[in-house]
Amino acid sequence: MLPVVSIPGGVWRQTSRVYTGVMANERTDRLQYDLSKIGTRLRALRRERSWTLEDLAERTGLSRAYLSRMEGGERQPSLSALSEVAHAYGISFSSLFVPEPEVQNGVIVRGRDAAVQRGRGLLYSRLSTSDWAFNLQPMQVVVPAERDEGEALYHHEGEQWLYVLSGKLGLNLSGEDSVLEPGDAAHFDADQQHRLTALDGRDAEIILVACAVPYLLLRSYL
Repeated sequence: MLPVVSIPGGVWRQTSRVYTGVMANERTDRLQYDLSKIGTRLRALRRERSWTLEDLAERTGLSRAYLSRMEGGERQPSLSALSEVAHAYGISFSSLFVPEPEVQNGVIVRGRDAAVQRGRGLLYSRLSTSDWAFNLQPMQVVVPAERDEGEALYHHEGEQWLYVLSGKLGLNLSGEDSVLEPGDAAHFDADQQHRLTALDGRDAEIILVACAVPYLLLRSYL
């Protein structure tokens, strides 16, 4: 039972304080719950961009170990750290708290709706809108002829398959060079350092399919 204060209005003030305290605790609990699930969202955002933890650390100024613990749910991130991560991904802070979408049976992507984006010197259009339902991440990619090769080195978890549509593509896998022409394909472990280069002064257009950690296995970690 709540204590009663004898002065006029005392009962209301006491009740109001308790009510305010309960509401504050509920808000805190909701925030704690949202923050505890943020690792899933952070891992998905990094996978979408095919970034390593080192890539993200360089962009945020946060340590690789700290980011790894955030993604794995081992550490509750601070709001300032989340702000840095959101800035690195070029998204709003609030979008980090968007819940995981329901699993879809299938995805149709119309060519007219595939927005062209730029990342690390590449132009790409995502050929699937699903981040969670499937393991594969297909993209149509243009490797510009004028691309700066100094920024073109990649390595990330999972595997990768690509198919050359037009132009001539230089593929460097762990220091070994190959030349791929239209109709050629390559399939490799993406954890190897690799580089894509357009040859002969023309853009190279490819279909690229990346597969990171299988979805169900990833879910079990998070």
